[in-house]
Amino acid sequence: MRRTRLFSLSLAIILLSTISTNAQNKIIDQINSYGNFDRWCVREIEESGIIGGHTRYLYEFFGEPTDTLRTGKQPFTAPEGYVWRTNNVLAVVAGVVKTNNTVYPEKRGEGYCARIETHIEEVKALGIVNMDVTCQGVMLVGKLHEPIRDTKSPMSKVDYGFEYHGKPKAVKLDYKADVGHDVIRATGFSKKKNLGIPDWAEFTVVLQKRWEDENGEVHALRVGTGIERIMKDVPDWVNGHEIRIHYGDITKEAFYQDYMGLKTDPDLVWYTTNSKGKIVVVHEEGWAAPDTEPNHMMIYFISSCGKAFYGGVGNTVWIDNVEVVL
Repeated sequence: MRRTRLFSLSLAIILLSTISTNAQNKIIDQINSYGNFDRWCVREIEESGIIGGHTRYLYEFFGEPTDTLRTGKQPFTAPEGYVWRTNNVLAVVAGVVKTNNTVYPEKRGEGYCARIETHIEEVKALGIVNMDVTCQGVMLVGKLHEPIRDTKSPMSKVDYGFEYHGKPKAVKLDYKADVGHDVIRATGFSKKKNLGIPDWAEFTVVLQKRWEDENGEVHALRVGTGIERIMKDVPDWVNGHEIRIHYGDITKEAFYQDYMGLKTDPDLVWYTTNSKGKIVVVHEEGWAAPDTEPNHMMIYFISSCGKAFYGGVGNTVWIDNVEVVL
């Protein structure tokens, strides 16, 4: 009887381990299967008449190229198995419908790639409002809380990443870039200003060990880091570039740069949704030992590396064939 119980327990552990591994592999398959950016659709949204009533288009890369989703004020809902997200977004502020699109499909050979750019979004209504806002383009794995209701705490509108317990080697992609444009500060509440500082694109892959305390605050240790800044123009495609993931404390490594460090700047910290459904800061508190198993992974590509509403207007990166390498 004892031997039978031990056998049953061992079998249960093996089955649970297999289920967990399959779930993790499924997430990676979902990332990789959409990472060629060949299947795009477009959301068709009419902005409020008070700001011109224009019909705008927001691109997402799932479905078929001919798909048009007439969504009105409806927030984006990801289909089953789709874990990517652009920051092409619908905003409804005080009843006014506004959109912003910074990620576009672009032909590449027989298929498509993703073009990610930083630009100025204008909001104008004669005698009522005249605003300029710098918008950074972002391609990410995670969620965007849509519709946007206000401009407060812009980083809190994005929930980067997903639950993940593996330790991949790298993220591989094809890319090219046009970077180094001057940072323009345009918050919508003050006159836009050229700061005369060059701006760069950034590719980020981070793994963390997260936990939530009794007050709902979320804490994390950094387990794995793969962060690269694109600090020169790359006019021709670089194919199969690998963002290597380094585990443990990397601050003493020869390749380490300050921008690879723990995310503690209030203007740049990551946010997540806690178990109570509240959006909270992820308090990144230290470096984990290299053998620590992570439980969260973030992947994103951004056309400007600074805080929200600041960016090199004209910065553009093109990416294609993104793949997590296990």
